[in-house]
Amino acid sequence: MKKFLKIIGVVLLLFIAILIAIPFILESKVDTIVQNYADNNLDADLTFDDISLSLISSFPKAEVNVDNLKIINRAPFEGETLATAKSLSFEMGMMQLLNGTDEPIEVNEIIANELLLVLKTNKTGAVNYDIVKESETVATTPDTESSTGFSFDIDNYELNNSAFTYIDDISKINFYLTEINHNGKGIFSGGKSELDTNTEANITFAMDSTEYLSNNSIKLDALIDLDLEQQKYTFKENKAYINALGLEFDGFVQLVEAGQQIDISFKNPEASFKDFLAVIPKAYAKNIENVSTTGNFNVNGIVKGLVSEETIPTLDINLNSKNASFKFPDLPKSIRNISIDVAVNNTTGNVDDTTVDINTLNFQIDEDVFKSEIHLKNITKNMLIDADVDGVLNLANISKAYPIELNNELSGILKGRIKTSFDMNAIETNAYQRIKNDGSVSLTDFIFSSEDIVNPIQINKADLTFNAGNVSLNNFEALTGTSDFSANGTINNLLGFLLSDKKLEGNFKLNSNKFVLSDFMIENETATETSNKTTSDAESLKIPDFLDCTIAVDAKTVVYDNLNLNNVKGQLIIKDQNANLKNMTTDIFKGQLGISGNVSTKNENPSFDVNLDIKNFDIAQSFNDLEMLNAIAPIAKVLKGKLNTTINVNGLLDTSFSPDLNSISGNALAEILTDKVDTSNSPLLAGLDSKLDFLDFNSIDLNDITTNLSFENGNVSVKPFTLNYKDIPIEVGGTHSFSNTMNYNVVFKVPAKYLGSEVNRLIGKINDNEVNSLTIPVTANIGGTFSSPNIRTDLTSGVTNLTKQLIEIEKQKLIGKGKDKVKDLLSGLTSAASTTRTDSTSTSTPLTKADSLKQANKDKLKEGVGNILGGLLGGKKKKDNQKATDSTKN
Repeated sequence: MKKFLKIIGVVLLLFIAILIAIPFILESKVDTIVQNYADNNLDADLTFDDISLSLISSFPKAEVNVDNLKIINRAPFEGETLATAKSLSFEMGMMQLLNGTDEPIEVNEIIANELLLVLKTNKTGAVNYDIVKESETVATTPDTESSTGFSFDIDNYELNNSAFTYIDDISKINFYLTEINHNGKGIFSGGKSELDTNTEANITFAMDSTEYLSNNSIKLDALIDLDLEQQKYTFKENKAYINALGLEFDGFVQLVEAGQQIDISFKNPEASFKDFLAVIPKAYAKNIENVSTTGNFNVNGIVKGLVSEETIPTLDINLNSKNASFKFPDLPKSIRNISIDVAVNNTTGNVDDTTVDINTLNFQIDEDVFKSEIHLKNITKNMLIDADVDGVLNLANISKAYPIELNNELSGILKGRIKTSFDMNAIETNAYQRIKNDGSVSLTDFIFSSEDIVNPIQINKADLTFNAGNVSLNNFEALTGTSDFSANGTINNLLGFLLSDKKLEGNFKLNSNKFVLSDFMIENETATETSNKTTSDAESLKIPDFLDCTIAVDAKTVVYDNLNLNNVKGQLIIKDQNANLKNMTTDIFKGQLGISGNVSTKNENPSFDVNLDIKNFDIAQSFNDLEMLNAIAPIAKVLKGKLNTTINVNGLLDTSFSPDLNSISGNALAEILTDKVDTSNSPLLAGLDSKLDFLDFNSIDLNDITTNLSFENGNVSVKPFTLNYKDIPIEVGGTHSFSNTMNYNVVFKVPAKYLGSEVNRLIGKINDNEVNSLTIPVTANIGGTFSSPNIRTDLTSGVTNLTKQLIEIEKQKLIGKGKDKVKDLLSGLTSAASTTRTDSTSTSTPLTKADSLKQANKDKLKEGVGNILGGLLGGKKKKDNQKATDSTKN
């Protein structure tokens, strides 16, 4: 006995060793079989990561596992994936592995995990699933013993967490099955057999961009008779569920040369109205099992005919319900007196002849009754719609009677009676002549919110009349944010706006007591991510994209940024995120402003290009409140008076919809009407006042000053202009940046009489009219900033040069050169003075040779000159001339 047990143990160990060793010997054979099958039979590329063989876990059968299998199409779908599977496992008899590579292998079980199958038909009619090669010879009788590959005698098969997609570009059908879990048992090798299946999945079905099923859950328990010779599949004892709606169906599907012949009828086994609610996707109908209902619901239909490239089956589908009601247990209101009569028909098999008739769709919430009738034709192409809607609806009651999830709570009373007839192509192309409307609608106390606007719009009252081709907005009163407005006008495409992605077109008259621009803008969150502005934390504003309209504006107050614009009138044309302003006028800064141009928010950075016509602006207030004006001419805010100017300016807008100063460019022509200057807050003017004692800004004449300036890339260029102080012309010109860095030249044509007592004494001694009216240019070079200016003048060198010239003139008179010599010297003086700059040195007119003078007279004259120069340039000063000499120093 002991010896016998030893023999048994050795045999078992040997058998186990063989089982372990066989996979290593046979795996290459399995790989060869699969590759041979693919090469010989498939017009596609088959790849996989690994094939493994197990004899132990499935003993006494063998199990083959394939990991990450892919089937990639060739032309005309080259490179597209037909099928993928994370894993495939096949179970077969162990002895099947000993067959030759040319002998078939019988497979008993197939399990696929995460199988994804995509079937396509392109616009030319080619299909991506026709990948089986045509045989060179047609066998009259199958010979399984000599055939190559696999045969299937399946005890069990499974699809786990899989998906199926069908896309037909010709019929514009998209069909998706997701989260498929399917199993079945059946024999496929015989002529006739039976297949028992269980299926769960989510289904989406769309035709011509219209979704008829949207991720609805389905279940199917089907017993199917298989006639493989006739390729006919007959359904018996079948029950399906769409969401919770149960359907019983029978009939058959048969594959024929032209397509699929279908003859299926169905009905709901129960007649409760809860069956109708069950059709609604679960996302919109929660806790349906606890809803209390009354009334009946019936659905039945017949689908019969040929499915081919040219035809569909005939359809006769009906849904009916009378005197029904339902109430959700957690909601306060019920929906009652529900009547539904819907029919879907096609009697020809031509898809274009399919009709959907909603003959009755009525319901009541509280005392509000809503009735409608809608007929749809030609639904796969240019759908024709004929509708009649009549009723009253308190929008707040919708969420109180049905658990619909809304981003914003509805409110308001909708009343209307509308008859409309149109085709969808007329909506898309704005063919208003084909849109027939008749009726009216009123809306009160409605709150509208959207991603396209910042603040909800509270519509207090809206009255619309539907006409042929358009809608008249008779009255519209609304609030949003802190704004109020009323409007009337014409809407050209209300149906296009409501039923498709068309923009809202129309012409309106808008009146407002207070209109805050930012209340109507949308927040652009993505703009800040890519914007190059330093204020990246703020969100930029956008003009709503859905508007395509012309608005005549009459507003008492418009708030733009920190400005209050009064009596705003003009025309606003909004299209493609661009606002075009025409003949806009407003009262601001105790004057008037005219605006024309446009503002666009279509690009990443909003931009503007406008013309501003400014009349009688209060200079101090406008330059203090308008950053752009202050940047263009910061010195102007010290002026007291009025400003007239025209400004052509373009650039970018920042996140608060104000001009980005570093981006603006343009030009301006300004006229200043003022007679007073406030130097107390201007370091620049105070600095000039201290440098030039002869200048008193309180007496400067600023009336009727006109100047041209241009600006670009953050710099302002001021063309030279002249103003007057008493009898001193002053010429101003130069540049400054928006960061207030200055580079200006101010040239004062100063009469000699302002240059000190010593100069006046010399002029008196010369006693010549031309010398008495002599002026010299004094240049002030201004750098630094407006708050910290750097001022240099050539006053000292100018006075020194003038003094030398006057001494020379007096000298010439002493030696008797006469009046002609005075003119020559004056000519030289004015010529030299006109080229004086702060870094220049004075040059006197070359002395005329005086051969006839005596040495004694020269010495006397030299002594007199020394005394004068000593007094001017730092010698002994007289007390009564102290101010003049201090000025000369400067």
